[in-house]
Amino acid sequence: MRTEEEMMRMIRDTARKDDRIRAAYLEGSRANPKVPKDMFQDYDVVYIVEETESFQRDKSWIDRFGKRLYMQYPEDREAPEDKARCYGWLMQFADGNRMDLHVCTKEYARSHLELYRVLVDKDGIFEEKEMLSDERYRVQRPDQEEFSAVCNEFWWCLNNVAKGMWRREIPYVMEMLDMIIRPMLRTILEWKIGVETEFSVSAGKSGKYMEQYLDEDTYSRYLETYTSAGISDIQTGVEEMCRLFHETALYVSGKLDLTYNLEEAKNSREYLEDILSLPLDAETILLRKK
Repeated sequence: MRTEEEMMRMIRDTARKDDRIRAAYLEGSRANPKVPKDMFQDYDVVYIVEETESFQRDKSWIDRFGKRLYMQYPEDREAPEDKARCYGWLMQFADGNRMDLHVCTKEYARSHLELYRVLVDKDGIFEEKEMLSDERYRVQRPDQEEFSAVCNEFWWCLNNVAKGMWRREIPYVMEMLDMIIRPMLRTILEWKIGVETEFSVSAGKSGKYMEQYLDEDTYSRYLETYTSAGISDIQTGVEEMCRLFHETALYVSGKLDLTYNLEEAKNSREYLEDILSLPLDAETILLRKK
């Protein structure tokens, strides 16, 4: 496996020797000093160019970066005018390294600058040689509207889980849990992290750094909400999701002086319990009296 030094030298040398490339910068996790380094980190590289058409027309120019196992052209389905501004190659190399490489016009690149480190700058394009603050990725403090929307989405969508479990439509239930409800649970847990760190850290994509900031019990309980496709396992996982969300919402709302709709949470949980207790041959929905 080529070392980081070898990869960076190759990336810089390519930019310096190709007159079409006017600048190069590194973005993503390798440009972020707060991200733990390991061998799986991508090299997210942007070459600033005057035009992208010649790079698209003769794609063999990327052969210089090494033998590839497989790759993607993420912009291939974009409109021609979009590809003229930015075009990319996602490459998995045979030596284990991965590079996400884009060629972009100066105007496009500068309008999308976030966290970056300049590698080559032939024309003085960059006013700053690096921008290493991860502030935009940090957990953001919610306002009342956002907090209420997340809580409402979590409790409302349990309706779909309830009917899906009664119908034994397991793929539908799993999609509701993982694609709709879990992101709301993850969000409320990230707000807990925000409260406890004064909103100074990032929980990472998909919450991958949550373990660093949540107490051991909370993180363990969150992992327990991932279930198999068995009915009893799903029910156990859903019940834990509800308890964990409710407890965390109470905590976050108290710390941030936000209003949490307790009646909505109570009614949603009771509806779920009532539907799950129905016999599979039931012909009418029987709910506890209010």
